[in-house]
Amino acid sequence: MALALAQAEAAAARGEVPVGAVIVRDGEIVAGAGNRTRELNDPTAHAEMLVIREACAALGQERLTGLDLYVTLEPCAMCAAAISFARIRRLYFGAEDEKGGAVVNGPRFFSAPTCHHAPETYSGFSERKSAELLRSFFRSQRL
Repeated sequence: MALALAQAEAAAARGEVPVGAVIVRDGEIVAGAGNRTRELNDPTAHAEMLVIREACAALGQERLTGLDLYVTLEPCAMCAAAISFARIRRLYFGAEDEKGGAVVNGPRFFSAPTCHHAPETYSGFSERKSAELLRSFFRSQRL
């Protein structure tokens, strides 16, 4: 999770919402990314989407079976769908997102009967640090 937090901090330094993600296989980092929606003018350039794309490209495959995703914020519905489609084995996330989250909040994507694959999900990893990064970022945007 420390590497996901570093990706989130780098995103904040670029003026992006500070969310970071890494994908791990057998304890080795396969890919890492932070939000780049503003930089790329792409509403789908969430950290999870970017890290999934990077991992798939690095491994030359469309499925990430057996790999784990660490992300600093609860994924939204778009990212939860991508996680499911990629067949991520385990999802670890930091802060919950009551407004935009779709894993333990909102639509609870992985519990929907139309969800084809649900990863093992664990929340609360580095939750305070993840939440504080977000609060600090949005506080600075309001000044």
